[in-house]
Amino acid sequence: MQNYTQDYLLNKRIKIFQPVDGYRASTDAIMLSALVSGVKKGEKILDVGSGTGAISLCLAERFKTLSPQITGIELQPELAELSNLSARENGFDTFLNYINTDIKNKVPLENCSFHRVITNPPYTEHDMPSPNPGKALAHNHNGQTLGEWIKFCIKMLRPQGTFYMINRAEAVDYILSEIRGKAGNIRIIPLYSKAGQNAKRVMIIAQKDSKAPTQILPGLTVHAVDGEYTPEAYAILREGKGLFELS
Repeated sequence: MQNYTQDYLLNKRIKIFQPVDGYRASTDAIMLSALVSGVKKGEKILDVGSGTGAISLCLAERFKTLSPQITGIELQPELAELSNLSARENGFDTFLNYINTDIKNKVPLENCSFHRVITNPPYTEHDMPSPNPGKALAHNHNGQTLGEWIKFCIKMLRPQGTFYMINRAEAVDYILSEIRGKAGNIRIIPLYSKAGQNAKRVMIIAQKDSKAPTQILPGLTVHAVDGEYTPEAYAILREGKGLFELS
């Protein structure tokens, strides 16, 4: 196993193992996990491109009393291995596991079988790749378009299942064009670094096979003027609250 560090999420409620030199989780993953609400006992959740497992680890912590069956799929074998180590260390391994697989090939999972699919996909096909191979794979598409990634995610959902993703704000028109006809009841939540700035990220929720109209929900500002987290961001990033639990 490659060299790794032991880090923490949600005010040390979660241990996470991450490579010393490679892809490491960002706040985007925790923000995205906060979109999920209303999970029922035993639901099946899929984390596509799970990286070091931050999204699914946060979901496991929030919903552990409901024992959802959470699966992460990850292209890089060393990240899948570290994620399974994190799951065991946190006592989640009875309902959370990670599989090393490539979604461009046949994955060992049944189509249309998950209640929820969540993903923080590579953000770009065009940026100069990182010289670090692990970071390059995490941040740049590996011979696959974002549209193909979205298509795979929706294919894995049960009818009326829920899809969640985060991406660059500039990609929102493309994302919506790829979702159209496959899912509806789309909700868009802009993420602002600071008040008064343009959104750099958007989070998107969509429901498979729904015909309900699209909504733009109130955005979330991450940092206050002094650089500290806003109360809403702190509640998510440190206290593990869901976005729709905020008052």
